[in-house]
Order: sequence, then structure tokens, then C-alpha cells
Amino acid sequence: MGHSDSSRNIEEVAQVGKYEIFFKRPYQILYMLNDFLIGLIFLVGSFFFMYKSLKMAGCWLFVAGSFLLLIRPTIRLIHDINYKKYRNQ
Repeated sequence: MGHSDSSRNIEEVAQVGKYEIFFKRPYQILYMLNDFLIGLIFLVGSFFFMYKSLKMAGCWLFVAGSFLLLIRPTIRLIHDINYKKYRNQ
């Protein structure tokens, strides 16, 4: 019986592990896409800020990049909440 219990535990961990990888994947993609957009927006905003005619657009890009920085923890929070819901089922 000791052997069947340990193999059952390994099977459960493997199933949860596979699901965990599958479950995290969409959130990881969102997180990376958000990080890429943050970097791109701040880079373009920095170049815009060098020219007087584009300075206002650069300021708005900085505001948009700052908003995306707020989305980063939101993505992680939504993932954690949904994952805990799944684990409690």
C-alpha cells in the first residue's frame, strides 16, 4: 500500500504541475507583451521629448507607459486569484 500511495501522490503532483504550466502560459504572454509595450512606449516617448514639436506627445506616451506599469501587478493579481479558485475546486 505504501507504494501505491506514493505513486498516487506523484501522479497528482504531475497533473497539477502540467496544469500549472498551462494555466500560467497566457498570463506570462500578457506579462511579457505588457513589458515590451512599456519599454517601447518609454523609448519612443524619450525620443519625442527631445523635439519641441513632439514634446506633448512624448508626455502622453510617458503617461501611457506609467499606466501600463500599473497593469503589471494587476495581471499577476488576476492570475493568482484565478489560480486559487482552481485550486479550491
